[in-house]
Amino acid sequence: MVESHSDRLDAVFRALADPTRRAMVRDLSHRPRSVGELAQPFEISLAAASKHIKVLEGAGLVQREVQGRTHVCRLDARPLHAGMEWMRHYERFWNQRLDALESLLRAEDRENAARGKPPRKAATIKPGRPDRSRR
Repeated sequence: MVESHSDRLDAVFRALADPTRRAMVRDLSHRPRSVGELAQPFEISLAAASKHIKVLEGAGLVQREVQGRTHVCRLDARPLHAGMEWMRHYERFWNQRLDALESLLRAEDRENAARGKPPRKAATIKPGRPDRSRR
């Protein structure tokens, strides 16, 4: 059965949706690890770790090799590329929207300056509210 691009992308995002699997991917980005090494930081059973690894394998993010009784996992980051490309599309979308908003605000500031109105006050961040300028 031929898997569509959308199915592969869905599998990558589904695999990365879980924080344990994201941490496993991060750990594997440093070096290959055994199933036991991947399970250790989470204090989960080898069976539970193996289930997480199977999801990562299904998404193409992990290659598992059996060396004697030890299963060694390696990261295959190639499937992440499709996810990054998908996100870049939306990054461009939002950058264009924010650039357009900035242009409108600058034009409004120029009009107000020409009319002699004082410039707009800079927004202040209230304590306890997220700073949206860093997103």
